[in-house]
Amino acid sequence: MLDPFQLEFVQRGVLEVLLLSLAAGLLGTWIVMRGLSFYAHAVGTAAFPGLVLADGLGFSAPLGAFAAALVFAFGVERLARRPRAGYDSLTALVLVAALAGGVILASDVFESGGNVDSLLFGSLLLTGTRDLVLAGLASAAAVAGTFVLGPRWLARGFDPASARALGLRSGLPDAVLLVLVAFAVVASLTAIGALLATALFVVPAATVRLWTQRLVVWHLASVALVAILGIAGLWLSVELNTPPGPTVAVLGGASFALSVLWHASGDVLRRRVALAGMAALLALVLAACGSGSSQGDTGPRVVATTTQIGDWTRAVAGDAARVHQILQPNSDPHDYEPRPGDVEAVAGAKLVFLNGDHLDAWMGTVISNAGGSPDVVDLGSKVPVRMAGESEGGEASRYDPHWWHDPRNAEAAVKVIRDALVEANPAGAATYRANAAAYLRRLRALDAGIRRCLARVPESERKLVSDHDAFGYFARRYGIQVVGAVIPSQTTQAQASAGDIAALVRLIRRVRVRAVFPETSLSPKLAQQIARETGARADYTLYGDTLGPSDSAGATYLSMERANADEMTRGFTGGALGCRIGAPA
Repeated sequence: MLDPFQLEFVQRGVLEVLLLSLAAGLLGTWIVMRGLSFYAHAVGTAAFPGLVLADGLGFSAPLGAFAAALVFAFGVERLARRPRAGYDSLTALVLVAALAGGVILASDVFESGGNVDSLLFGSLLLTGTRDLVLAGLASAAAVAGTFVLGPRWLARGFDPASARALGLRSGLPDAVLLVLVAFAVVASLTAIGALLATALFVVPAATVRLWTQRLVVWHLASVALVAILGIAGLWLSVELNTPPGPTVAVLGGASFALSVLWHASGDVLRRRVALAGMAALLALVLAACGSGSSQGDTGPRVVATTTQIGDWTRAVAGDAARVHQILQPNSDPHDYEPRPGDVEAVAGAKLVFLNGDHLDAWMGTVISNAGGSPDVVDLGSKVPVRMAGESEGGEASRYDPHWWHDPRNAEAAVKVIRDALVEANPAGAATYRANAAAYLRRLRALDAGIRRCLARVPESERKLVSDHDAFGYFARRYGIQVVGAVIPSQTTQAQASAGDIAALVRLIRRVRVRAVFPETSLSPKLAQQIARETGARADYTLYGDTLGPSDSAGATYLSMERANADEMTRGFTGGALGCRIGAPA
């Protein structure tokens, strides 16, 4: 039951929780007392433009977030000096400006990706030394601020008019409180994420407030509750293989709800509430103890990041390796939050296969924090056919990361996987070589079949408009003209501007594109809207970044590319032709 606490990344997460508990517990009492709950939630979200700017320019993300949070804090504080101005309305005004700036930076300037997302949602699984230091500094600042300025915060919190009459008119103490909250929230970004900061900074203090009116007890109990919720949520997330941030938030919300029910009910109902709470807790513990995925017991443990790489690795390994695939069908590789099972699998892995080219750049953090020492194989660096990439996440991407859409690159990747498995486990060499040889035959048959299908379509009709620019390799291999993309980027984290959409609509009309192809892992609404405006069709769907579920046409790499070829053939010809490629044995 306590096995998760023996894992190195869990131990770091526990230390992060304990360090943050002082800051979150102490500042949480002042947040609730002073009516700053919305501000505490909003300051993390308002750090968004700072995160985007830091990620885009290549400097420390927490530094960029804290700079943006400082601007937000001082903006709220300055506006609050005006008569009849309340913190909630002013926070909303400044927050709108911050979010608008962040969206513009993310969409049109830097096309920022997963690095920003990881800070918006956080993960206790990936805390490092810098995060621990920030948490410690935030707690030290919270203790010092409470000791020095606590009486002034208390006076202004209970009776602002009397406080001013007693000479407490300086706005400096309030400004310090706003800055301390901003700093503490930024320090918690890695652990809980900006969007869930309320789970640590508001909910525990609000819960304890229902049980006590004494300030010292409120302080201490809030600190203790933050620590309990954080550690329990981390343990439960490992046992249930769920993201730790939302798990902590759910536990916090449940504790608050039970407290409210307890105080609002009579003795009989209180007993029922207590029994219901105990039953729910027992159910969670039993579910956690019974959870976990069963894998084979033979061969080395191997981790594959993407669905395509996982499919190839399973095909080559057979029963002679235990394969853990991180990304699941229809999940976006550009937007990934690690699960505890992923980090644990990496910690015990012999091999890790990456896609490379920034598609799974988040994996570097997972590997460095998992505590293991696997051999890391970047498949993208081994393939023979390469195409230039675009700017992703603020950095120049040398190559387009969607290299697997050319079956020749898939062949090269399968050979690399085979050789790495043979080196890692010579006892399984015969199995790996036989499986790889059979799979390579299927890949070559697939390539020949797609070429035959698309050769039947007149070259002038092979005009592709997809959800995002993921099919460059497929298009070049089979003579397809890429007209444009709904999201004009090789990462789905970018956003299409109104100008981009208008230009694409005009282009589709001018070159007479017959179909706009949505992707299975993205919302089809924008593609469908463009199709309606241009008279094109949008009922042919492609698999771009990910395979589909086991019962779909894109369940494997081979079936995915067959399905894409069929959909493109039908879309290019207005449904007149299709593409049927048999599955070779």
